[in-house]
Amino acid sequence: MKVTLSAVDTYETSFTPLVVIELAQDVKEETKEWLKSRIVAKKKDGGAQLLFRPLLNKQEKETLGNKENLYLVGASGLRLLLGAEAVGLVRECTDGTMRAFTYDTRRSFRGFHDDNDDFLTMAECQFIVKHELENLRAREERMIPGYPHAKLYPGKSILRRLLTSGIVLQVFPLHDHEALRKLEDAWYTRFSLHYQPIDSIRSYFGETIALYFGFLEYFTFALIPMAIIGLPYYLFVWEDYDKYVVFASFNLTWSTVILEVWKRSCADMTYRWGTLVMKRQFEEPRPGFHGVLGVNPVTGREEPLYPSYKRQLRIYLVSLPFVCLCLYFSLYIMMIYFDLEDWALSVHQESGTEWTGVLLYVPSVIYAIVIEIMNRLYRCAAEFLTAWENHRLESAYQNHLVLKVLVFNFLNCFASLFYIAFVLKDMKLLGQSLATLLITSQVINQILESLLPYWLQKKHSMKVKRKVQALKVDMDASLYKQVLLEKEMGTYLGTFDDYLELFLQFGYVSLFSCVYPLAAAFAVLNNFTEVSSDALKMCRVFKRPFSEPSASIGVWQLAFETMSVISVVTNCALIGMSPQVNAVFPESKTELVLIVVAVEHALLALKFILAFAIPDKPRHIQVKLARLEFESLEALKQQSTRRNENSGEKQQKLP
Repeated sequence: MKVTLSAVDTYETSFTPLVVIELAQDVKEETKEWLKSRIVAKKKDGGAQLLFRPLLNKQEKETLGNKENLYLVGASGLRLLLGAEAVGLVRECTDGTMRAFTYDTRRSFRGFHDDNDDFLTMAECQFIVKHELENLRAREERMIPGYPHAKLYPGKSILRRLLTSGIVLQVFPLHDHEALRKLEDAWYTRFSLHYQPIDSIRSYFGETIALYFGFLEYFTFALIPMAIIGLPYYLFVWEDYDKYVVFASFNLTWSTVILEVWKRSCADMTYRWGTLVMKRQFEEPRPGFHGVLGVNPVTGREEPLYPSYKRQLRIYLVSLPFVCLCLYFSLYIMMIYFDLEDWALSVHQESGTEWTGVLLYVPSVIYAIVIEIMNRLYRCAAEFLTAWENHRLESAYQNHLVLKVLVFNFLNCFASLFYIAFVLKDMKLLGQSLATLLITSQVINQILESLLPYWLQKKHSMKVKRKVQALKVDMDASLYKQVLLEKEMGTYLGTFDDYLELFLQFGYVSLFSCVYPLAAAFAVLNNFTEVSSDALKMCRVFKRPFSEPSASIGVWQLAFETMSVISVVTNCALIGMSPQVNAVFPESKTELVLIVVAVEHALLALKFILAFAIPDKPRHIQVKLARLEFESLEALKQQSTRRNENSGEKQQKLP
């Protein structure tokens, strides 16, 4: 007999807290009771059928003098298994194939036993709980009880409305300290050169974060050949022509091959994790999406509707001019930087002391700091603008945000290098500016992203520990202490900034590294420390993020590939500008330009041929995916045949 959600009892003696919900301190009691009833109610009654309890009972809150509204959410083992089926989790079967988990066929999956509580990882359990909470939808309610201004309509996500109304302050998953300690020991606590435990990271944090760390590790090792080849170029004085041609040619092949090989490695990992064959669900409207209530023609549900022409008007009449204005401002700041460079050079030429020699680097350092400040300010403005554009889907919101940020960051970080290379044609200044921008940005990112948050978090942890130790009450305060510590931690905002940092680093290495061969070496050194600092902030600085299934690094793959195409044009232009190449064509500059353009087109053609020749997925993965598709089609045919046979039998029975 098929088990349905209606048969699941929400009562379970061993309550394992998975998720914390923090309500505002002044939330009304009727609101709390209504929210609790919706969370624990059965699915057939419109509930989430989860386990729900306060962190502290009334007596404990009075004893501790605690006025915070903190609640724990969990789920029974059966409820989690049925939830895994609902979200489409894919697991390995005993025959070695990867299939979507179903409760009826649970014993055909590898590692499943009736008494096995570890079949689903804690990250997967928390993802299921989050999915169920987000899909709690209003039915007959027209407002949140106790808050007439917080309107509801049928089909509206209750949790999202509570968050936007300020009734729910935050929802976050709890850390598992025993599993976290094991992960830290294998990951970053011991200083040694070893591969990261990517599968363990995936089990604890989910596929999206595991893919970032996998890409960071892969990109770091891919930089090592560039770093090794770049060292002799820097140490020995070779002819510029040899340096440019050989190093740039290797650069172009390297940038193409590493991105194509990464796609194969990514497909291999995500197939093993099950996300490569995970069916994509219909995307729900993002939390900030608003409009006039109507019926979605695809789902038939009531939801806000917003005309696309209004969104396009906002994009082209407001967002686009604002981005162009920011780009102009960035170029204006760049020209001020060159004025400072001229001033520092004139001072050095007049006096020629050691101090004025150091002064030559000051404008570049100041400009690098200004670039970082402008990037962060623009990021805030881009997020506001993209939210104001009112995109219905989270994927559309992310794509528009990434496009805005990448365009500005590319111009802000690389415009000065292009100006030095192709307008001033000063290769010595180009190498100096590239080194200063690269090293300064790496130092600033390490301080702001990891060291400063870690120091602030340590200070907060000491305060909470002293507060808990001062309590003289007869109760187990370990869970209370954990929740207090974690609720004040910073919220990890996703891998956007981490990928952006790698994208800019890839640009520094691939665009102009032939004039500064040590760029790859500095990038390798930075990334070795970046692995540990990023691991530290994930484990100790930020709240545990919810697991998110991913099959690739998404739009960032396209961003890196676009940068590699630009690098072809840049390196070909640098080769064409070298004195040795110009000496071959002393009279006809037109012929030189035509030859450089022809070589550039030939290299681009070679690049696309390599991209086509290297399959995105390994052969064994292609075969497995094709077999899964064939079996799915055969199953559909059998179902159709059975329906036709049943229909024929019913017609024969009719008089």
